[in-house]
Amino acid sequence: MKNLKKKRRIQVILLAFVALAISTALIGYAMRDGINYFRSPSEVAEAPPAPNEVFRIGGLVEEGTLVRGQGEVVRFSVTDGGASIAVTFDGVLPDLFEENQGMVGTGRYVNGVFEADEILAKHDENYMPKEVVDALKEQGVYQEHES
Repeated sequence: MKNLKKKRRIQVILLAFVALAISTALIGYAMRDGINYFRSPSEVAEAPPAPNEVFRIGGLVEEGTLVRGQGEVVRFSVTDGGASIAVTFDGVLPDLFEENQGMVGTGRYVNGVFEADEILAKHDENYMPKEVVDALKEQGVYQEHES
């Protein structure tokens, strides 16, 4: 009788371990596309990511680089003061998107051009994403806005 209880307890523990391992694997598989790392233009220029890697890039839209092409295609450069990265975006830009303003884009870096799937812009005159502020401060370019 004691041996049967011990065997049953071991089976329950093993079954719980297998269920935990399977659920962890499924969660990791589901999240693999949802995790996007942030990189500054300087980091992308120093160590370009693989063309299939989706990541976020942020900085200031470089003055004089915003070019609207055929249809909804837009080209511009994003900078953090240390490096500039060319960006293309096929879609409608946010209303507040303009030169010398902060932006964050999600996409891939292919053949020296960041191909954005999504572009986010500031939502008021003082807001800039934390990652962009940190990257600009690191380059010594960021200037605090006065309230």
